[in-house]
Amino acid sequence: MLPARSILKGKNGIFATLLAIQLVIKLHDKYFVPYISEAQLQQATQNIAQQIAGDFKDETPMFVVVLNGAFIFASDLIKQYPGNCEVSFVKLSSYYGLSSTGIVKTLLDVSDQVEGKSVIVVEDIVDTGNTLEELISMFSNLNIKQLKIAAMFYKSEAYDGDYNIDYVGMEIPDKFIVGYGLDYNELGRNLPEVYKIKEGEMRNLVLFGPPGAGKGTQAEFLKEKYNLIHISTGVVFRYNIKNETGLGKLARTYIDAGDLVPDEVTIDMLKDEVLKHPDANGFIFDGFPRTEAQAAALDELLDQLGETVNGCIALEVDTEVLVQRLLERGKTSGRSDDQDEDKIRNRFIEYNEKTAVLKDYYTGQGKFFAVDGVGEISEITKRLSKVIDTL
Repeated sequence: MLPARSILKGKNGIFATLLAIQLVIKLHDKYFVPYISEAQLQQATQNIAQQIAGDFKDETPMFVVVLNGAFIFASDLIKQYPGNCEVSFVKLSSYYGLSSTGIVKTLLDVSDQVEGKSVIVVEDIVDTGNTLEELISMFSNLNIKQLKIAAMFYKSEAYDGDYNIDYVGMEIPDKFIVGYGLDYNELGRNLPEVYKIKEGEMRNLVLFGPPGAGKGTQAEFLKEKYNLIHISTGVVFRYNIKNETGLGKLARTYIDAGDLVPDEVTIDMLKDEVLKHPDANGFIFDGFPRTEAQAAALDELLDQLGETVNGCIALEVDTEVLVQRLLERGKTSGRSDDQDEDKIRNRFIEYNEKTAVLKDYYTGQGKFFAVDGVGEISEITKRLSKVIDTL
């Protein structure tokens, strides 16, 4: 899901890019995160409208809308339906809070105008099938020509009924969702996108250290051990430029002009990576942030997700050890800046002037942890894990 963006002035003087819609919302006592975009919903609705039109091109069907949840879906469906149709309404309920009560109540009966007609029941969601069973029973006592079911969402894992769902917008896992007519205790129906309930807390780590400290190596081990998503800023940056994404093209204009790529562009790239993994247990941010301003921007991004940086872990290695590591790496890496000692030492100066100030930033939040980065790889991983297990 890639919502529209707007650019706002960050609290620390940089332009921090924020989403035009909220990344996390709170309804009553629960938090929800983005799940299905408005564009995806409209496409699914259009597909159903076309399918129904193909099946009923020689007659005028009657859409019977199940209130309250299906009213937005039904409105879009009927607007996109290319042929003639009639509309009626029925109201049933089996939900309270996050789950079905199992008891279906008829609050508004179906009109007797359906007699002799082809009926398409418009449902917001089919999960247990209890409501659907009540509907079928209701229509079995009426003299209708045929009965079809159109549902925007279908939870096949939860469905325990025998009746076929004729038209399905999207098949989804058995997760509680709100928006596009669906509610949590009557809140959330007016949301144009669909959100799913936020489950558990994420573990988000910033891993940093000077060039050659072994961040990339350790990140690979840690992402497997803790089931985290490793986001390397360098990899993300190169991907966007190579694949000429919108952000990649924008970054290229700055590079070609000999300018530094602004923080807001890098944050946008980072944000897109985060949004690709809505079910992630957490992230390892490698190579970002590099400055206090970037750290503040990352805090703003995670805050929009209802999350935070749990810890910033620095791999500490003596400068002379790092110089020898990089010179050795330069024999095989092909990188010119790994083969020139003066260039290596200049990189350490830049690191100390900019990135090292992150220590003060995260120390002020009680989130900074230093780990000895010298020794066998497995031993360093154990030291890192000991810190992470306390977060």
